[in-house]
Amino acid sequence: MVIYVDASVLSSGDGTKERPYKTIQEAATAALPGDEVLVLPGIYREAVNPKHAGTAKDRIIYRSVVKYGAHITGSEQVKCWKHLEENVWMVSIPNGLFGSFNPFTEKIAGDWYVASITAHMGDIYLNEKSMYEVITLDEVKNPDKSETSWDSGFSIYTWYTEQNTEKDETVLYANFQGKDPNQENVEISVRRNCFYPSEEHIGYITLSGFKVSKAATQWAPPTAYQEGMIGPHWSKGWIIEDCEVYESKCCGISLGKYLQPENNNKWLKWKYKDGTQTERDCICQASYEGWNKENIGSHIVRRCDIHDCGQTGIVGHLGGVFSIIEDNHIHHINNKQNLAGAEIGGIKMHAAIDVIIRRNHIHNCTRGLWLDWQAQGTRVTCNLFHDNCLSLDFKPGNGAFSSIGEDIFVEVSHGPTLIDHNILLSDRALKLASQGIAIIHNLIYGSLVSIGIGTDNGAPGLPSPRYTPYHKVHDTEIAGFMTILHGDVKFYNNIFVQKPVRPCMQALADIMANDGNRWDDCNLSAGTFPYNGYPAFEEWKRQFEGYCGMGADTGNIYYDHLPVWASGNLYYNGARPWEKETDAFTDTKNQITISLEETPDGWYLHTNLYDILPEGNAKILSTENLGMAFEPEQKYENPDGSPITFILDYFGIRRGIVTLAGPFADREAVSRKLF
Repeated sequence: MVIYVDASVLSSGDGTKERPYKTIQEAATAALPGDEVLVLPGIYREAVNPKHAGTAKDRIIYRSVVKYGAHITGSEQVKCWKHLEENVWMVSIPNGLFGSFNPFTEKIAGDWYVASITAHMGDIYLNEKSMYEVITLDEVKNPDKSETSWDSGFSIYTWYTEQNTEKDETVLYANFQGKDPNQENVEISVRRNCFYPSEEHIGYITLSGFKVSKAATQWAPPTAYQEGMIGPHWSKGWIIEDCEVYESKCCGISLGKYLQPENNNKWLKWKYKDGTQTERDCICQASYEGWNKENIGSHIVRRCDIHDCGQTGIVGHLGGVFSIIEDNHIHHINNKQNLAGAEIGGIKMHAAIDVIIRRNHIHNCTRGLWLDWQAQGTRVTCNLFHDNCLSLDFKPGNGAFSSIGEDIFVEVSHGPTLIDHNILLSDRALKLASQGIAIIHNLIYGSLVSIGIGTDNGAPGLPSPRYTPYHKVHDTEIAGFMTILHGDVKFYNNIFVQKPVRPCMQALADIMANDGNRWDDCNLSAGTFPYNGYPAFEEWKRQFEGYCGMGADTGNIYYDHLPVWASGNLYYNGARPWEKETDAFTDTKNQITISLEETPDGWYLHTNLYDILPEGNAKILSTENLGMAFEPEQKYENPDGSPITFILDYFGIRRGIVTLAGPFADREAVSRKLF
């Protein structure tokens, strides 16, 4: 059955084409497996709560008739502002508008959130853009530009809130910098979600073609109930496609964890257990409460434009397993720098088991992609990353730098994690406080960071290793726990180019080098040389010769670094190879230039690299060449267990038997549109 929705009708009908419903919620209450809900253009100020699940055979489809024409928003328009003085206006909102949830009394909080930064879940939006909350009325009247925001010019559009308890009202003050808020489009957030089932296991739903914005979402760490503006809420088989998702207070799309009442932000609330331990507890609890492939995950997020969210574009812990994230444009995440903590990124996923992240364009985020814990069977392929960092002109020393930023961060995972055919152009390309990673056919115009560090909890006087789980092959069932030994990394057929170092990044690196930072070395030099001192495989293997078991003096061999493999890599502009890479090609004559251009048609790469790239320096690789990740003893293969042959390049062009290093199969490919 086809169900129709049209916000422009005067009164709601029965959902037929002739008498459509007025709200999407009416359709969401009625829709059953096999139904399609067609939503006409209009603004839908509601939190849609799908009541019924579809099935694998008969999905429930919600479709905007015109792409981006139907706009679901968590905001309400406000046209009753009163002028207070100069650029400052105020409005009193009866608290009855908010019902049981008032985002202007609820504050952002959760594990791994920097609590010194005070922020409410609510926001004020001027012409679709969120303004900057401050904590005093004087800061509204006399705003200072933010030195950490990507858009410092807009940061003087400030707001402050307080409660009038006598009248039961929320009072808002805002500096509109000379604009009349009653003539502009000014909105406030009132709902915490836009399209999100309140119940678990409402699966097999498609959301297609909508604009979704301005929800008052809460901070979403892995140890909490992870909500987003859109999300499947612990179910299976959602498709979120062709949507524009923006201005969520915290997270745009959540593929994340369900509510565990006794273990929800337990570190923050109870404090006696470290967050790492409560996270292990979360994982184990989920494993005996139905976390498996039959019930959870296998979602698809594709062709979405996700931008201007405060914490993440896409977040997930446990709930995103076996999913595909492809062809999305994810950009300008955490650019206001009004939220800080360890859970920020264009995509931030824990337990991305058998997740494929491909053909996305991720840029201008504080961090691009963060794969934290259990990136087992995860493949990151054919993505374009750039400008994932702190603001381009930041001043070292201003604010917390717990999320300094890089294109890809893999943290305390045992793998196998496969990173192939990507273009990585940020200052810091790869942060690898992890192991079990194969890095193949990438163009890397940035540095490797945190090699051999960043895997302890940070206790100053005692060992505090983070033991993280690994799983049965292509499964959620836990096979064991182990700390990170570092190494077990393979570099094949990559191109490393040293990028000019920005003065602000060098200044930050100098600060971090002097403060004894054990999480991040802020290395800015390109190449695989940070693995100097790590053994090659044959050298590592010889340690075990003659060992006969219990009673022998084994020394450190079971706890020392794992081996490294490297072959077929090219190094330019002073990028340096790992000391034991026997066939490294290092060019000391030519100076390589690399830049990106955004045109009305798309994004293009400009470089002289392919004018001087050596011919036929790389060999075709496959699952069998790569062996297995050490701890889970799992091959670098497809989620269905089939082998991978790396025969197709960034554009899907077939390589020859002997091919070029880097992401492109031929020299002409460099002139093609990247995204």
